[in-house]
Amino acid sequence: MSAPAHRAAFLAAFPAIGTAIFAGAVDQTITATALPAIAAEFGVAGRISWVVVAYLIAGTVAAPVFGRLGDAHGRQPMLRLAFLLQGAGALAAALAPDFWALLAARVVHGLGGGALLTLAMAVLGETVPPRERGRYQGYLVACFISSSALGPLLGGWLTAQWGWTAAFWFGLPLCALGLLATWRLERRPGSGGFALDLPGLALFTAFVLVLVAALDRVQGLDWALAAPGLLLAAALAAALLRAERRAPDPLLPPAVLGEATVWRTNALSACVAAALTALISFLPIYLSVVRGAPLATVGLMLLPMSVAGGLGALASGTLLARTGRTMLLPMFGLGCGVLGVSGLAVFAGQVPLAVLPWWLALCTLGIGTTFPAVQITVQAAAGPARLGVATASVQFMRNLGSAAGTALLGAALFATLALIEPGLAERVIGGGRAALAALDGQDRAALAVGFRALFAGAAVLLGVAFVMAWRVPLRRI
Repeated sequence: MSAPAHRAAFLAAFPAIGTAIFAGAVDQTITATALPAIAAEFGVAGRISWVVVAYLIAGTVAAPVFGRLGDAHGRQPMLRLAFLLQGAGALAAALAPDFWALLAARVVHGLGGGALLTLAMAVLGETVPPRERGRYQGYLVACFISSSALGPLLGGWLTAQWGWTAAFWFGLPLCALGLLATWRLERRPGSGGFALDLPGLALFTAFVLVLVAALDRVQGLDWALAAPGLLLAAALAAALLRAERRAPDPLLPPAVLGEATVWRTNALSACVAAALTALISFLPIYLSVVRGAPLATVGLMLLPMSVAGGLGALASGTLLARTGRTMLLPMFGLGCGVLGVSGLAVFAGQVPLAVLPWWLALCTLGIGTTFPAVQITVQAAAGPARLGVATASVQFMRNLGSAAGTALLGAALFATLALIEPGLAERVIGGGRAALAALDGQDRAALAVGFRALFAGAAVLLGVAFVMAWRVPLRRI
């Protein structure tokens, strides 16, 4: 197939793929600014984080399930099912009469969102050959990063105008548009013969649930619950690995996921997601509380990050399409990211506030180069028959990396606060926006030191990703 034919195939599939990625990504972050209003209505301030955690757990579990279903039954019908699940979850969340109904709705919502992101990348994988994939995947990564950054701004505006339910009503027209767009996709038959690995699914679900819950306790420095939870997660992971090695048709095939290129690339992806998600999660506090930026402008200050990440992805995808070299630009980009974030750990307090967004943008410009390379490298290593499994592995490793990174770097921040000024960590963890605004100069100085620890931890994670990029065996496709 010629380059113009590839472009035509991509443009025909893009309405469905682009809508799936936008809907799946924006729904991960749009509720962030609606959480205080939800907590106030249902009186569940202590459990409100589970609105996000429930979505994350369901999305992580959905990735391998829908990856295998797409391989077996074709990705067009599975993408339609994903849009229906996403829409049903959004509708149920908007109409939820109580907190527990909302959590149940968020599980359905997350199943749809995780399926959408996995299937969208797999559809691109079967539409465009591996080397040309980079040219187009950069656009999808730019869409993902931009919609993730847009989510909190959009959620805050919708909540302020029409209440927190508007953040969920917003998803319904998106799902309807995506569902209509799937009719333009070419129907490709699946491999068939897939029997759902129920023991593997049960163990994987239990592992993700326990791990995410334990990591949530790690971030809150609640070691009495975190330590047993982490031990139980390790035991479940060992049981899952043993079960998958014996399963005739495993949900997570060890032969694919254990291949050197696949696991090293996925490790790279998890470390990058861990660092980037933690930075995006905690930077609003740093900018508004430590540096004194007006709360109304914090979202705009983070906009260069999302734009730069998208540009890095576009550059990486274009270079990969022209040269076939998978890790050439990511190695350079991750090196720049390590230096940039390390510089924040040392000099953040001296960087003028007007310069800081552009410093962060340079960091994410380098980090963004990894996104298309990761997806394409894993898909190429797994081969066409396991395209869905490979794509799903990237998605659930990113999800687990995001959860682990936010928890571990948050723990580094709060543990540093606890060492410097006893009681401050509890006030920051348990306090809302008013409590943060009431911190005095000494508290803010301590918080600045805590953020140095967070930036240093993010630099270490990016350093591990940098090493993995050097050690990926598949260097050219």
